[in-house]
Amino acid sequence: MKKALSILLVLLLAVTSLFAAGKYKIGILAPAVTHGWVAGVAYCAEQRCIELSDEIDYRLYTSNNADEMTTQIDDLMLWGADAIVAYPQWTGMEVPIQNAIDSGIPVVNFDIEIACDGIYRVSGDNYDMGVQGAKYIVDKIGTEGTVVILDVPSSGSVAANRKAGFLDTIAEIAPNMEILTYATQFTREAGLTDMSDILMANPHIDAVFSMDDETSIGALQAIEEAGRTDIKVITGGGGAQEYFNLMPEYTDIWVESALYSPTMVEDAVDMALAILKGEDVEQVKIIPTTIVDRDNYQDFLDPTSPY
Repeated sequence: MKKALSILLVLLLAVTSLFAAGKYKIGILAPAVTHGWVAGVAYCAEQRCIELSDEIDYRLYTSNNADEMTTQIDDLMLWGADAIVAYPQWTGMEVPIQNAIDSGIPVVNFDIEIACDGIYRVSGDNYDMGVQGAKYIVDKIGTEGTVVILDVPSSGSVAANRKAGFLDTIAEIAPNMEILTYATQFTREAGLTDMSDILMANPHIDAVFSMDDETSIGALQAIEEAGRTDIKVITGGGGAQEYFNLMPEYTDIWVESALYSPTMVEDAVDMALAILKGEDVEQVKIIPTTIVDRDNYQDFLDPTSPY
């Protein structure tokens, strides 16, 4: 009897190993948490991997710089990753990612556009976020006034495309608008500090084109602390629940966000799995922009959101 049970146990373990070996291996690379949206990306990616656990094994790494992410790509290749979902926020990632692709590992880039042959990408429509921000500001203040752009050049193509969409649209629909550009970061601390300096340097501002909800939260704090009443619009981007809840509190400022949810990374994981299954997959998937303000913010409240 004991011998039969032992044989059965061995068979069960063999079957279990067989099924485990039949799973696809997907590596997830994300930046270390710099603000809530990035935390949301890693969280949503892992949740989707857990949901797909019958089909995939996964490893999720976070990194603080390009060198660290490069080492993690090497680790995933040694692990035998069948596909990689990468969110490379730094310059210099083209070579290691191209190396993975050339080794036969499909790479799905999330959000960031980089110059690699054969790469797949899932992204929000960064250019259209700028287009919609420009239209929103012009709708609220008219075709003339002073608009501050809170640019984030360190974010690479993300801010570059948002800024391009904004400037192209302003040039078309409000060519007499005065545009002032300042560099900041995608954090509320930077939004507070940099906007405080901007307010001191500019006695009158009609609107602020901010590209990120967290930056906007800090900027709103600066505006409030300075007692400024001239600013009538501030935009954002990302889909932060805290920012949504602020919208109805500011009755004299139109607080807007271009919904750009970290849940998009789930589509990147799904794309990686579809590629491995041999399904037809388009090289680039763009998620359309949705505008949220105090008129519709309640439709986007999600108490379960990590961001």
